[in-house]
This record gives sequence, structure tokens and C-alpha cells, in this order.
Amino acid sequence: MKKLLVTGASGFLGWHLCQLAKQQWDVYSTYFSHEIEIPGVTMLKIDLRDFQALKHLFQQIQPSAAIHTAAQSSPNYCQTHAEESYAINVMTSLNIAGLCADYGIRYIFTSTDLVFDGLNAPYREIDPVSPVNAYGEQKVQAEEGILTRYPLGTICRMPLMFGMATPTATSFMQPFMQTLQDGKELALFTDEFRTPASGTTAAKGLLMVLEKQIQGMIHLGGKERLSRYDFGRLLVEVFQLPATGLKSCRQQDVKMAAPRPADVSLDSSQAFHLGYQPLSVKEELEVLRS
Repeated sequence: MKKLLVTGASGFLGWHLCQLAKQQWDVYSTYFSHEIEIPGVTMLKIDLRDFQALKHLFQQIQPSAAIHTAAQSSPNYCQTHAEESYAINVMTSLNIAGLCADYGIRYIFTSTDLVFDGLNAPYREIDPVSPVNAYGEQKVQAEEGILTRYPLGTICRMPLMFGMATPTATSFMQPFMQTLQDGKELALFTDEFRTPASGTTAAKGLLMVLEKQIQGMIHLGGKERLSRYDFGRLLVEVFQLPATGLKSCRQQDVKMAAPRPADVSLDSSQAFHLGYQPLSVKEELEVLRS
């Protein structure tokens, strides 16, 4: 079996990717602060920001491909810790691109729908980027730097992702469910729109991109444009949660460190034509519940 390097196994997407990839690849995956074991995957503790350690990792494994999912992905944290998050979100991403170029192997970088300003959705791969917060800005810098350093690399823009908790990570679903189960009020935005996909679906999309050797830019969003409040209503329906606590609010009602774009729905028709097939959000939730 060919060797696949997956960074960020302790993250939500990284964990889901390892679960699927190990069926077809000899998977080596990294973690740093959250120790994790995944049966069938060789786990390696490494600080990816340390270039010498990263270089040694490539020499040691000699992978056939690398998928970089490790990131500081909290927009609010990136806004208040810009220098610290730049090191992992930009510098590490470029260093891995350079090493993949040196070894002549496939490189897939996971970017975000937050590279857009939310004013002209749905967004296609060719639409101009215009991030409104530090996290989106860092991902844009990484995208541009990667394709300059290694034009054969692939940028996968990922949507808002949901799913059941992994041993070391949750999605935004878990706090939503807990709040409602505790009988507390859950106020969700009616004016923030995304194209969500489950962690499993997103991981399938990444493996499809790898298998079909797609280069350049591709969007891996879900099939539907939903507000956070719409998502909350589906969650209540499928998981039969108490609906009384679910309230609607607007972005301006909640003070956050990072500005948020209103609508970063992705047009993923290019991926759909290639065989990427997300279910509807309701169907995805029903699979998670079963």
C-alpha cells in the first residue's frame, strides 16, 4: 500500500479522514497537543511548526501524498492570536508544499469558505477572494503561497463541517445539542449562510480529489445553503431535541472578536460532476443518528 501523510489526526476533519483513508492507504498521521490513537494508523507526535522536524518526518516516511488538515481554525482565536496562528496556518502550510515539491508528491491543502466576504454567494473556484477576518486572510496567504511554491498542489476549500464527536474534537453540533438538552436557550443566526457537510462526506471528497489527481482549486461544500438557525431546526427534528430553547438571532446581536461574512455558500458543482456526492443535511443527520 502507498503511504499517505495526514496532518492533524486529533482535529475533527483529520480524524474522519484517517478512518476512511486507512482502508486504501498505509496512513501516517500527526498530532501535537492532543494525544490520540487510531487503530490501523501510525501516529506521530510532532510540532509541525518546527521545519527540521518536518523535514525529518518526510525523510522517515517518504510518503506518496500528503493531506494537510492541521490548523488553528477558530476565527476568534486567530483574530486575537494572529502571530501564533500564522505560524501553523501559513508558514507550516508553505513548508509542507515545499517538501512535497522536493519529493514530487501530491499535496492537498484544506482551506475554507471564509476566504470570501459573503457579499456575492454562491462562490465558484474562480471568484475573487476577499476575507473579512484574520483566519480567512491566513488561508488566502497559504493558498497563494502554496500554488506559487508548488503549482501541482491542490487547494480544497472546505465548508462548515458537522458530525459526532471524535475522541479529541467536537463539531459545532455538540454544544448546540447539549444546550437544548439542558433546557437552556440556544440563539442561532438567521443571517449567516453556509453549505455544511458532514466530516465523513468532507473526508470522502478529499480522497476523491487525491484519487482523481485534481490540481489547483476545488470546492467541497455540501448540497444545501442553510443558516445556522435552519441547521438548528433540522437538528431538533432529527435528534428529537426540545425545541422550546431554539431562538433566532442576527449576527449583530452577538459580539465576537472576528467579523463574520453573511453568506459564504460554496458552488461545488465542479466536485459534484467528478463524483463528490454529499447527502442532504437532513439525510446526513439521520445517518449520524442511526
